[in-house]
Amino acid sequence: MIDLYTWPTPNGHKVHIMLEECALAYSAHAVDIGAGDQFKPDFLKISPNNKIPAIVDSDGPDGKPISLFESGAILIYLAGKTGRFLPNDVRGKYVALQWLMFQMGGLGPMLGQAHHFRIYAPEKVEYAINRYTNEAKRLYGVMDRRLGEAQHFAGEYSIADMAIYPWTRSHANQGIDLADYPNVKRWYDAVEARPAVQRGVKVLADHRKPQMSDKDKETLFGSKQYAKR
Repeated sequence: MIDLYTWPTPNGHKVHIMLEECALAYSAHAVDIGAGDQFKPDFLKISPNNKIPAIVDSDGPDGKPISLFESGAILIYLAGKTGRFLPNDVRGKYVALQWLMFQMGGLGPMLGQAHHFRIYAPEKVEYAINRYTNEAKRLYGVMDRRLGEAQHFAGEYSIADMAIYPWTRSHANQGIDLADYPNVKRWYDAVEARPAVQRGVKVLADHRKPQMSDKDKETLFGSKQYAKR
């Protein structure tokens, strides 16, 4: 059994989707990041960077429990555990991993900044909005070129697609019209149609508030985030 500590965000959805695709038994525990659950000592023992998702697998690689944080590391771990969704050949494996790192190091952080300055920032900073909206468009262009060469980022459906897809679900909030990126649109529709993906994005979906309160914003973006622990 895998204990999953998560919240319905793009990074949470990555792991939800992988668990559903692999039909692994898991129990989802809500970590309400707006309420500050991510700062609780018990969670910090599992995820010292106070970010979701994190897992505890009671059946680790040596038969002992293992805990992991960072969504990319969890995806690689689950791919190794199940032998699924990471190509077996060496070349294919590294193609998949490079696109996973593209999401972890570029796409997620930049789209996160686009979300922040376009939607959540208490003041509209034109420079920041333009900078991150333009970077979002550049990154969608990178994806569109790749998906003009292959059906999926690694050629076959893989953890790279599971990592990237949740971040593209809010494309409108990023200033993106998918009609401008036809290859991304074709890929997006195909991934969205997968039953396991549909189940994955519903995990804890009823816990998420339709609108972020000022208190939630202070918890996520204010001084509490930077307190010494």
